[in-house]
Amino acid sequence: MPNNTQKGNEGEEIAVEFLVKNGYHILEKNWRHIHLEIDIIASINNTLVIVEVKLRANDFFGKPEEFVTKSKQKKLIKAADFYIKENNIFWETRFDIISIIQNPNELKIEHIESAFYPTL
Repeated sequence: MPNNTQKGNEGEEIAVEFLVKNGYHILEKNWRHIHLEIDIIASINNTLVIVEVKLRANDFFGKPEEFVTKSKQKKLIKAADFYIKENNIFWETRFDIISIIQNPNELKIEHIESAFYPTL
């Protein structure tokens, strides 16, 4: 049985394939800054896209995207700020979630663009 890291990696690979098929350019996978991590950093049409990937076997306990908590959003925003500053990026930035339900009977991918916004 795959562990959570293996499942997470599998979900990220599914998300990368999905993004590339839809015209995105992948800049980074599993980018880290100290204790912060971004699953996928991509770009499309001069927009930087910070992507959080959530994979579940079913939605019995809720949709995968519902597990991107406010705390997780704050961490992603902070990590994105570091990435933008380190790479001197001046593009519009958005935060997306790719929600995946995968089990032997189905593979359902939902791309939620602009899933949340940084607050001032």
